[in-house]
Amino acid sequence: MIDIKVPTIGESITEVTLIKWIKKDGDYVERDEVIAEFESEKATFEVNAEKAGILTTKAGEGDTLNIGATLAQIDETAQKVAGAAAPEPAQSTTPTAPPEAATPAPSAAPQAVAAGKGMIDIKIPTVGESITEVSLVKWLRKEGDLVKRDEVIAELESEKATFELNAEEAGKLAQKAKEGDTLKIGDVIATIDSDVAVGSAPQETKPEGKPAAPAPAQPAAQQAPVTSIPNDLKASPVAAAMIADKKVQASSITPSGSNGRIMKNDVLQALANPGKKAVEGQELFTRNERREKMSNLRKTVSRRLVEAKNTTAMLTTFNEADMSKVMALRTQFKDKFKEKHGVNLGFMSFFTKAVCYALQEWPSVNAYIDGDSLVYHDYCDISIAVSAPKGLVVPVIRNAESLSMAEIEKEVVKLAGKARDNKLSMAEMQGGTFTLTNGGVFGSLLSTPIINIPQSAILGMHKIQERPMAINGQVVIKPMMYLALSYDHRIIDGRESVSFLVRVKELLETPELLLFGKDPVKTLLEL
Repeated sequence: MIDIKVPTIGESITEVTLIKWIKKDGDYVERDEVIAEFESEKATFEVNAEKAGILTTKAGEGDTLNIGATLAQIDETAQKVAGAAAPEPAQSTTPTAPPEAATPAPSAAPQAVAAGKGMIDIKIPTVGESITEVSLVKWLRKEGDLVKRDEVIAELESEKATFELNAEEAGKLAQKAKEGDTLKIGDVIATIDSDVAVGSAPQETKPEGKPAAPAPAQPAAQQAPVTSIPNDLKASPVAAAMIADKKVQASSITPSGSNGRIMKNDVLQALANPGKKAVEGQELFTRNERREKMSNLRKTVSRRLVEAKNTTAMLTTFNEADMSKVMALRTQFKDKFKEKHGVNLGFMSFFTKAVCYALQEWPSVNAYIDGDSLVYHDYCDISIAVSAPKGLVVPVIRNAESLSMAEIEKEVVKLAGKARDNKLSMAEMQGGTFTLTNGGVFGSLLSTPIINIPQSAILGMHKIQERPMAINGQVVIKPMMYLALSYDHRIIDGRESVSFLVRVKELLETPELLLFGKDPVKTLLEL
């Protein structure tokens, strides 16, 4: 038996959340096959099977696990059996005896055996060292239901994660708490009467010798409950229950899970969106409120932003750049550039190149404070702020100073794609020396970006907007962009910050300097 443990994914990560089991308990898995998907406070990642064999899960979806905790076991001695699943019983083709001759079989099917352990208390389990209470989000089984051992009966939510509660034995369920209740660790949430056998509920008896009367036909609209989930959409169990309960239209939901999977927060977002009629009969404008627990990623972003404000002497200096020449180059040569390199020629490569040159001229902007020391870098690892479905992430372009324009664009496309799919690794988000953030893609005209600690500076790009500019005594309309450099005044002086930003402005307004050649067109295509 091989233990599958939560792997180490970063120096500062101590726990992760199990989002989804890709393979189920009892499945046969191949070596290196993906068995589960996890989420840390910084990224989403997958866990693979270390050996081939039969999988036994040791954690439930939504559980928060410490690094090194056992999440599953694999019996590598088990052999894969073709058609392991029991076949459905075939329909009998033997003619049925006439009703008047039919005699009831005394034991058509064996009855389930009761566990015989009496009344069992189901208590709130320990879910983390610092967690003292949880909320009951939803009962998945009803009062009086007959439940099987290990069947999921309820969904609970702590301050760190959502997790499921399983039945410890088979039997009859009695609820001891209501949806929305806050319960302490160790509280009894339900009891199970294990002396009641699952499957032993009395069956409806029919008069002997008479056929059962056919059920009256229902109108087409009432024959089945209305579902809002098309066959081609996938949803987590909790999300599916919410969709069915609230009658949410699938067209109003934007999936954020892997492979287009609808998650709980996606449904809540659709319900709260005042711009869409998410629920049948809901008015366009409401005064509804909702409260959500912060995700691990959002907690980390919040903590780091506050830390940056409280631990740095942050200032912001501004300038503006005429983007005419850069825009002209992109318009004239974007087709040839894409044909040659397979990627679009975007603004990010121009800014990255300009920043790399300016950082080499003003090395303190590319440095950081470590205790009583100043750490300078002879390389430029440029962090690119990306708005991902689960929050802000900052992947890094390594040694950007040595990359061509095309190589930079390819890295941007690759990292942005991974961010949207929640597939960024820890290594791809660590170690940047300077950050670029582009609020202009959302329409921002001017902002004061916050430093991405432990870095010492961040450059904010903004919307390109035509404005009247005075040039040689004449008013000329130019496409202008405001540039904002936030910096730590403890290490970067005013002269250095202003000079750095002016240098970036000059390189953007004179891209032939940026492209290292007298013929910028030839150089651009070569790069």
